[in-house]
Amino acid sequence: MKKMNLFSLAWPIFIETALFMLLGMIDVWILSGYDDLAASAVGTANQAVSIVTIVFNIISTASAVMISQYLGAGKRECASQTAALSIALQLCFGILISLGFLLFHRPLLALIGTDGRLLDFAGQYLSIVGGTIFLQAVMTAVSVIIRNHRLTKIMMYVSVGMNLLNTALDLALVPRMGVAGAAVATCACRLIGCVLLAAVLFVKIEKPSVFRTLIPFPIGQFGMMMKVGVPSAAETFLYNLSQLVITSIVLNCLSENELIAKTYVQSITMLFYLCSLAIGQASQIIIGHLVGAGKADEAYRQGCRSHRAALVIMAITCTVGVVLRKPLIGLFTDNPEVVSVCGDIIMLNCILELGRTTNLVMIACMRGAGDVYFPTACAVFSNWLLSVLGSYLMAVVFGMGLYGMWIALAADECVRGILMLVRWKRGRWRGKRIVRPDTPDGNVVNLSKMSST
Repeated sequence: MKKMNLFSLAWPIFIETALFMLLGMIDVWILSGYDDLAASAVGTANQAVSIVTIVFNIISTASAVMISQYLGAGKRECASQTAALSIALQLCFGILISLGFLLFHRPLLALIGTDGRLLDFAGQYLSIVGGTIFLQAVMTAVSVIIRNHRLTKIMMYVSVGMNLLNTALDLALVPRMGVAGAAVATCACRLIGCVLLAAVLFVKIEKPSVFRTLIPFPIGQFGMMMKVGVPSAAETFLYNLSQLVITSIVLNCLSENELIAKTYVQSITMLFYLCSLAIGQASQIIIGHLVGAGKADEAYRQGCRSHRAALVIMAITCTVGVVLRKPLIGLFTDNPEVVSVCGDIIMLNCILELGRTTNLVMIACMRGAGDVYFPTACAVFSNWLLSVLGSYLMAVVFGMGLYGMWIALAADECVRGILMLVRWKRGRWRGKRIVRPDTPDGNVVNLSKMSST
């Protein structure tokens, strides 16, 4: 297996992820000049999207792990079949979810406490972006395949083009159409992104005939995908659901300015953990290949190197973010109360980032190795006890508002980070690889062993 370099994979992923996040940030930034409440509505609507698209996470996470381990084990045909299956499933489920958003976007938003003008704005955005969410589903499937074949630079180039187009369309449509204009711009970019990525896939990696491998339907591959994807996606789902509940607490118990401040801080602090996210995704690819090839010791060392690198970069970005916090907040608002709260929360957020960096990198490493149950078990405990219950107690019962909420969120990230690091150091992930190079089809031999934590 050709040796892979962490940063050669990570820096294109970093730029791609940054630009993908900017699709949402640009919407928020341009809408903040239109109406602060409209900008908050986009953040609320996107959290609803993140919950319902749990199905996409199941498939994409499983396919990423399976494809990387198949390639590491030299099982190219199995990797191709997994790729075809993931695209087909993402498209089918994406269409179903799109229909759900079109029909039930307002009840879904009302369920988390959205009302009044915020409900009108968020409903308008969600009906358009959610109604075409199948485009994101297909993009997710194809991007996972391209990344695991190490073509991360191509993903970066596509993201650059999408963001330039999104900015131009936002500037043209938002002044005339408001929230609907931002939604249309996002959907147009996703459509073009799908077309470009599909072209890359069928020119560089697979042939369109790869879908013939799905006849007859590969029940074994589908079962493996669910075994890997459900617990992995459940960890992400529990986190996103906890964030949605916390947003509901803000909507129902805290002030409008605190809601606006939360939206802007979350947009800004995305910049703080982008490098960790990119390093984690690159590490998952490398470790998946190494574990698939039976090189567990090398995978362990790679995970430790990735974590150290992410911590150093996190410290630098947090320092820069704190120094430049006022100019960054000024890009979104000049409301003095919002500016003051945002500035304090950004400084407090540095503690949270220490835990989040460890989680992003170490959970990705464990997924690459096939250890998918332990992070979910930790999320059940930590997300809901520390993050959700802690947020309510600190913010509402003890009257600390958004500051108390951020303390609870930081406690959640740090506790889970310690648990993930201990798990990796003790090597409990060893022996949980999904693909066995000595089996004809590369399938899991002992699924019960995978489920032990």
